[in-house]
Amino acid sequence: MKLLKNIKEDFPILERKIHGKDFIYFDSAATSLKPSCVIKTLSDFYLHEYGTVHRAVYTTAAETTERYENVRKKVAQFIGATLPEEIIFTKGTTEGMNLLANSLGKMVISDGDELIISEMEHHSNIVPWQQLCQEKGAKLRVIPINDRAEIMMDAFEKMLSKKTKIVSIAHIANATGTINPVQKIIDKAHKVGAIVVIDGAQSVSRMAVNVSELDADFYLFSSHKMFGPTGLGILFGKFPLLEKMVPYQFGGDMIQKVSFDGATFQPPPLKFEAGTPPIGEVIALEAAIEYIQTLGLEFIEKKEKELLMYAKKLLSEIPDLQFIGQPAEQAGILSFIIKNIHHLDIGLFLDLEGIAVRTGHHCAQPLMDRFNIPGTVRVSFGPYNTFEEIERLQNILNQICFKLNQ
Repeated sequence: MKLLKNIKEDFPILERKIHGKDFIYFDSAATSLKPSCVIKTLSDFYLHEYGTVHRAVYTTAAETTERYENVRKKVAQFIGATLPEEIIFTKGTTEGMNLLANSLGKMVISDGDELIISEMEHHSNIVPWQQLCQEKGAKLRVIPINDRAEIMMDAFEKMLSKKTKIVSIAHIANATGTINPVQKIIDKAHKVGAIVVIDGAQSVSRMAVNVSELDADFYLFSSHKMFGPTGLGILFGKFPLLEKMVPYQFGGDMIQKVSFDGATFQPPPLKFEAGTPPIGEVIALEAAIEYIQTLGLEFIEKKEKELLMYAKKLLSEIPDLQFIGQPAEQAGILSFIIKNIHHLDIGLFLDLEGIAVRTGHHCAQPLMDRFNIPGTVRVSFGPYNTFEEIERLQNILNQICFKLNQ
């Protein structure tokens, strides 16, 4: 096992200076940094191995196809899926949600039906369902959250009925780090016959996930948030559901037979992967998964928890700083505001000191409305962060408060 102090060496960008200062990266919830092994895998593929997939018999194409499909198996094993055919490669979690809204949604949602999300969801887990409900005459119901930014489970249980067709919930909320009780949510939703979608964009790089044990019907996440390349996502779906669903994108490779009279489609997962896929990104995702496994998810989860608790302790000492959401179960994501100082100003001043944080509404505007604020400063951790970096963050925030409140 690597010691924490050595992990930073795996991420070349952390050698950079920002405005002459050591680069401190606190924005892993937006996108994680990339280790050398992922960068090298992607580069080597384009330099020495490149070929298309599923379309040709020449050597590099055949080799690439085999490797590409082996990554599908690797992803299935990583999240506890039963079959590699249950793994669909997408452009990201957002595309996966749109795929479900346009394929699953149109299959199961009718006039008068209900679809449940929560008040803390990312826009990509709101707008596709919202548009679907408007088109179908269905009702979008929203589970309220309490002042700690936790789902109010009693309200959720009262919402459930035979009208409930889909429940779509984040495993971890991107704006507050709330770890939702998805096992309970899945179990309760299944009792009324609802299909459950879990947004796992923030979870798969932070904790062990087993979709079979959860009994999730669909589980989505993004490569770029788990040390892999951008432009690639994963949609897990139970195979019987995938078989019934009609694809919403059409073109090469998802077609079985085409004539001018009609077309038939490949079985899952290929029928949902129209066009040339992000081949290099898929290949590099394998390196990202192996990197996570080398560190160990137990180690990552424990270390991020320690960083979170240390940050909450130090930042709570700053006058006029208020945390937004303090859930009992929280991942390594922390949002806060400072009285009389705009979150964007804080972000700009921190950048001058080489510290990267996220500012704004974090694609969760309804959550911000719930707390009656325009946005927050969000600090999110990765295994490359250290306690010393948190101490520097506290020191700079104190300086910002002193300068701007004079």
